[in-house]
Amino acid sequence: MTDSAQHNRPEPEGSSITADSGRTLDKGTAGSGRKALGDPASRGRTTIADGVVEKIAGLAARDVVGVHAMGTGLSRTFGAVRDRVPGSTRSVTRGVKAEVGEVQTALDLDIVVEYGVSIVEVARAVRENVIAAVERMTGLEVVEVNVAVGDVKLPDEDDDDDREQRVQ
Repeated sequence: MTDSAQHNRPEPEGSSITADSGRTLDKGTAGSGRKALGDPASRGRTTIADGVVEKIAGLAARDVVGVHAMGTGLSRTFGAVRDRVPGSTRSVTRGVKAEVGEVQTALDLDIVVEYGVSIVEVARAVRENVIAAVERMTGLEVVEVNVAVGDVKLPDEDDDDDREQRVQ
């Protein structure tokens, strides 16, 4: 038998080959020559960075009526200075911290609310909006969203970054 004939003969059922990457690949089953591998979506692993979840949550929280700004006083001050630097972009992750696992995530948010709104209702709406957005976009289960209200924006207070932070 010639060398080329050996390469063309069928492998026994259940045999495998080793690819250049070192992975062992199954040659398949008799009949079709291919083994059913199942759903293509399950062939591999998807990882989502903490920063991705933080961006999604930050944008979702800012969409809630009554949320004036995100972040603690110090982070908002530094953020306002950074936002004025030419070429910089507004940080949508300000005030958001995410811990992402393989299938679950937990979020901590620091917000500033407008004076006169119900803080309890704003916090509830923030949780609902953040959970819906993160679960829809990432497929991760959101196990908790902790909302810390660090300040209230009074109507007569000057706010240096009012135009950039205003979300309503």
